[in-house]
Amino acid sequence: MFNDKRCVLIVDDDIKILRSLKDFLRGNNFYVLEATDGRMALDVFYENNTKIDMILLDVMMPGIDGFSVLKEIRESFLVPVIMLTARGEEYDQLNGFNNGADDYIPKPFSPSLLLARMEAVFKRIGKTEANDLTSGKIRINIMKRNVTVNNSHIVLTPKEFDLLYYFILNRGLILSREQILNAVWGYEFMGDLRTVDTHVKQLRNKIGDCAGYIRTIHRVGYQFEVE
Repeated sequence: MFNDKRCVLIVDDDIKILRSLKDFLRGNNFYVLEATDGRMALDVFYENNTKIDMILLDVMMPGIDGFSVLKEIRESFLVPVIMLTARGEEYDQLNGFNNGADDYIPKPFSPSLLLARMEAVFKRIGKTEANDLTSGKIRINIMKRNVTVNNSHIVLTPKEFDLLYYFILNRGLILSREQILNAVWGYEFMGDLRTVDTHVKQLRNKIGDCAGYIRTIHRVGYQFEVE
């Protein structure tokens, strides 16, 4: 771990996907290392293998592909590996599992699904974080995805929960609408920035007295701050 954060190595030759995943995972309290091809992935891994808690590994890359990277790592290390690929055929998934992958997620996928699958793998190996996160009068249970405000349970949609979770993890930071959209909805989302405003409005309505925690920053985005 780096500074008490779980460390994830992301390997993908698609820079847009790489940056989106990096921003999303950093927003969810992970330390992120990155590589854009198989050779770089192995170099970064060997330099940091005692600190890396998980690898998110793309399959289709120039030079050394993801299956080859996985096979080499599995010769000596048991670090969890989740394969990320546009190839969702059964043969490819079986190939990944047969070479020691812990999970296999076809693209495109939602960031929330990825995080849930990551947490499921961490849970199996005993590397989960504390379940409860508190900010002011708001408490959320990460695993159960429950939220209480002033000790009263409130019901949020999955996206409202993800948005609140992202705000709390980044409390005090000014976040642009684009940052929020990429982190909560993901790089494949085809909607526009007004989606963020709509969900913020809905979230404020549901958290009641705590609505003031979400400040609008004119022409920029939002900031979650507890007075």
